[in-house]
This record gives sequence, C-alpha cells and structure tokens, in this order.
Amino acid sequence: MSGLLTVEGGTPLHGEITVRGAKNFVSKAMVAALLGETPSELRNVPVISDVEIVAGLLRLHGVTVDYDVEGGVLHLDPSNVESAHVADIDAHAGSSRIPILFCGPLLHRLGEAFIPDLGGCRIGDRPINYHLDILRSFGAVVDKQVQGIYITAPLGLHGTRIELPYPSVGATEQTLLTAVRAQGLTELRNAATEPEIMDLIAVLQKMGAIISVDTDRTIRIEGVAHLGGFRHTALADRIEAASWASAALATHGDVFVRGASQPEMMTFLNTFRKVGGAFDVREDGIRFWHPGGDLRSIVLETDVHPGFMTDWQQPLVVALTQADGLSIVHETVYENRFGFTEALRGMGATIQVYRECLGGLRCRFGQRNFLHSAVVSGPTPLRAADIDVPDLRGGFSHLIAALAAEGTSRVRGITLINRGYENFLGKLEALGARATIADPAPAVAAR
Repeated sequence: MSGLLTVEGGTPLHGEITVRGAKNFVSKAMVAALLGETPSELRNVPVISDVEIVAGLLRLHGVTVDYDVEGGVLHLDPSNVESAHVADIDAHAGSSRIPILFCGPLLHRLGEAFIPDLGGCRIGDRPINYHLDILRSFGAVVDKQVQGIYITAPLGLHGTRIELPYPSVGATEQTLLTAVRAQGLTELRNAATEPEIMDLIAVLQKMGAIISVDTDRTIRIEGVAHLGGFRHTALADRIEAASWASAALATHGDVFVRGASQPEMMTFLNTFRKVGGAFDVREDGIRFWHPGGDLRSIVLETDVHPGFMTDWQQPLVVALTQADGLSIVHETVYENRFGFTEALRGMGATIQVYRECLGGLRCRFGQRNFLHSAVVSGPTPLRAADIDVPDLRGGFSHLIAALAAEGTSRVRGITLINRGYENFLGKLEALGARATIADPAPAVAAR
C-alpha cells in the first residue's frame, strides 16, 4: 500500500461533494452482465479501484468494457465470453474477493470457472465456504488445486434449497447470480435484503429473471434459459455518504452530500440525530452539520439491514470520541472490526474493547473470544499521529480522526481508500481540508 497523506487537522469541513453509485452494488451488477446475451449499460458508476479490478477481470474473460469516466457510464458487451488464463486472473484480482462471484455466471456461460486466493479487508473471518457450498448445492464440482479452486458443472446447474446460517450479503449475491439461469426453482432462506441486494435483484429482473422476495427473508428464483442485457442507474453509495456525514460531525463542519438518498439511510439518520448531529434532506442530496453544543453518547448495535450498517460504525465512532459520556458500541456483523480503535487510542481517544456482548442483543460472537464490543468515553481531544491504514472503512475513519485532531498527522497507505471512495483527495480539497499527498497512486481508470 503506497501513498502518504499529510493532514493538518483542526479545520472544520465545509462545502459540497458528490457521491455516485454504491461500491457494494456496482461491482456485482458488472458481474451480472456476464449472464446476459446482449450488451448492458450501467450508469452512476464511481471511479474507484474495485470498478477497475472488475472491469479488468471482465476483459480477461472476453467482455468488451467501455467506461465514460466523466459521465459515469459503463457499457458491457459479453457476446464473446471466453476462459481466462489462471495466472492472469490471479495477477489482476490482487487482494479483491470479487472473483468468487464470477463462478455462477461463468459456469452458465462456459461450464467452468477458476478462483485464485482471495484477499479483501482484514476485518474478520470472511470464509468462502458459504460460496463453495452454495455452488455445490447447484450441482457444481469443486476441485481445490495449488493455484486456487477450479469449478465445473458437468451436468449443468439446477435449482436448490438453501438456508443460510447468517444473512450473508456475499452468499446471497452468489445464490442470485447462480440461480437465475439454473434449471428449476431455487429457494433461499435467511437471505440478506440490503438495498444493494434489492438493486441487484432489480437488475436481474430487467435482464429477464423471475425473482420474488418475501418478508421473512426468503427469496425464490425461477431459473430461465436466457437473459438479456440491462440499462440501470446504480443507487447511491450510502456508506460513503455516511462517512462524510461523520466527518462533518467530528470536525464541527457542514457538508452537503449531493446524491445521498434518505430511504437507504434512515437508520443512520436516526442515530446521527440522537448523537446531536443535524441534517436536511433535499431532493438532490442531504446536508449534514454540527449544530453546536455537546454531542450526546449513545448505545449502538450494528446489524444486518434494516439495522445499523456495520460500515457506518467505524466513521461514527470517531465522532463518538467527542460525545459527552460513555457510548457503547456492539458489533454483531464482523468479529474483528475494532482493530482500527488502536490508532484512535494513540491519538488520545479513550476506547476499551470487550469480548462480551454489550447491549441488548446476544450475537454469534459472544462466546467465541472476539473483541467485538467497545466503550467510548468522551469528549477527549484528539492529537496528531502517524497512522497506517488497516482497511477500507477503518482507513477512512483514521482520516476523519486526523482531520479532527490538533496538529499534523501522516496517514500511510491511503491508496487503499480508493477501493470505495471516489476521488476522496479531491473531495477533501473541495471541503477545505488542509491535506497534501506524497507518492501519489496512479489515477484509477477502467477504460
């Protein structure tokens, strides 16, 4: 991870920035285009490294990818899908976990798929067992080799019944992308129903899929023989919007996030208001600001949708270091997501982490010796420090802390933030942050 950002903190963020399509949806919609027999068009696409990685993987498999960066429009033509070389997939995927979702579409199109070693942010145990078990239940044959995992479907893929032990977003996406062209009916119980999942279902329906979603988290997919392309505008990135909202709160700032959407952010907005933040929902975005006075401590528990999103937790914790009293945060989605608090403690925050479930919910980590609850005592002034970015969301949280701290911080490895935050350096400049970069990363472009 290269890239060093020098941040002179203590300046409130003021101004306007724009968020485009959700990282957690756009890359999956790009993979869905593999299933179609005609071209697809995806709009509101951000310039982030995850889009570049998926575009490269698609090209390796014969998909024509044209990206209008300024307009945020992707054209994807899968007419000539072909197998890619193992070494090329491995080299291009890097630490991304997205190749696992190529499996279902490639099995339908080519009868085979390959998965290299998978990386991703180190925030907890994110095994691919769910994915492999799902593929097996559809009739796939999984062969673990030295280079990775080779998957075939000698008898084709057929509908199945799946009940997830936990409503995993990735496992739900895998099931959807595999089931839509599998023969027969697939029933998925305890599915994830996040807005990004629903937007993916909307894309698949546009392509010709038959999918129903029940209120008890059951998704039923009737397999079809053929799918066409789609034209779709991606929903806004609610994680990025909430991250800038937390930055406004932590720095006593005032930020208008153009493109932010209220329906997908209602749970966050309620919490933001309880802490003491103010917001104004407009037709074209949401304004977030610190109205003055003391911030209030809260009890917060992350959960699957419609609960408080785990990716909202880390940026908000920085603001909670400035709240009056004891805040309790119980993380129930990823077991190791409080690693980022070590750097905050080094900057003066008073944060203690616990193995117990602190809060009203008993979660699956309570008896497994994971530090998955935190008590944040505030307000505590933050002081500048040298910081190494640990993961995508934790890294942005450290950036917020550096912006709020008195003095000059040096943040290393900031290129990791490019995975999910479009042009975040340009946005910092637009908001008046005093930040300069050395050793800049090359511009992300998926042309």
